[in-house]
Amino acid sequence: MGEGRRFAGVDWASEEHAVCVVDEDGRIVEGRRYAHDERGIAALCARLLGVGVELVAIERPDGLVIDRLLDAGLSVIAVHPNQVVAMRPRFSAAGGKSDNFDAFVLAELARTDSHRFRILVPDSDRTKALRAITRAREDLVGARVALGNELRAQLECFWPGASKIFAEVDSPIALAFLARYPSPADARGLGEQRLASFLARQGYSGRRTPGELLSRLRGAAEGRAGELESKARRQIVLALLAGLQPLVTQISDLTRQLRAALEDHPDADTFRSLFIDPKSVVCAATLLAEIGDSRERYPTYRALAADGGQAPVAVESGKSKRARFRWACDHRLRDAIATMADASRHHNPWAADIYTRARARGATHQHAVRILGRAWCQVIWRLWHDHTTYDPDQHTARQRLTAATT
Repeated sequence: MGEGRRFAGVDWASEEHAVCVVDEDGRIVEGRRYAHDERGIAALCARLLGVGVELVAIERPDGLVIDRLLDAGLSVIAVHPNQVVAMRPRFSAAGGKSDNFDAFVLAELARTDSHRFRILVPDSDRTKALRAITRAREDLVGARVALGNELRAQLECFWPGASKIFAEVDSPIALAFLARYPSPADARGLGEQRLASFLARQGYSGRRTPGELLSRLRGAAEGRAGELESKARRQIVLALLAGLQPLVTQISDLTRQLRAALEDHPDADTFRSLFIDPKSVVCAATLLAEIGDSRERYPTYRALAADGGQAPVAVESGKSKRARFRWACDHRLRDAIATMADASRHHNPWAADIYTRARARGATHQHAVRILGRAWCQVIWRLWHDHTTYDPDQHTARQRLTAATT
């Protein structure tokens, strides 16, 4: 049964994985389902090795199943779900869809089109740890923003001043203030002296005096909530605070862990050198975590720009030619590159020139940032492959621009 070349497709799911194995002529050797538990995944890996599978195709580039397949010594390619959808009509004109059929489509892609996909190479343990921290922190920040928006909406309904006294309603000082004064009734006797004492106890380091903050609180529109509604909204505010305060604490803890994990990574200097502020660890860590440390993943800077969402998609039909926004990409990497590129235009003359010229051609701010991000991808890719850091004095395009403007 191990004779001949074998190819497998795995249609993964949270509870059960559909697997199809085909031979080198495209005939189905077997189709099975394996539970998403230790026994099932172990049996899946053992069976694929037992029938001599040469290559496995699956619809995701990471996760537990991918790790187990790679750990078993199997070669794996990741196929984007959009590509699987586009390939279904090649094998069936009826428009049907099932997990077993998708597993067959994936197996056929592994058999006939493997040269169009990259074989996955696992990242180092340090990179995986950094990626886990950055993604967990991003999820917690999203939860904090959602709860913060809900808290702001509640305050706008019955106490607008409390949402405006500090710059951010979900900042530690704002949360401490609302915990002490969750409603207008609780702050009825609040004056400058009492507010000053509260700020001193909280270690407030803002540049606003107690008088300025108090004028913000009292200068906002007054709510007209009745007694019962005010009491109800007070309890809602306290409930939201109970969810927000531990989130803010955990985000701070994860940021400290992220900083330590980044400093421990061998590629840390490469990505931190892209930022003028040494405290910019979150974006640098996200760039490193999403790009990874396998240089084979991006053989050219164009591949990095495409995966990072900085390169548009060309659409041509007859005489019509246009560029379309790239939706299919690593969204976390796209956001990190855009953040870095947007920040760089404020201190890097080369970046500022690319952005300004893009805007002069009629590009929106977001489009101009992506144009700049694509240019940065070439720099990042070169630094990453050479294991070196960004040096403005060695940046030829920047030096050429500086020489032309002096």
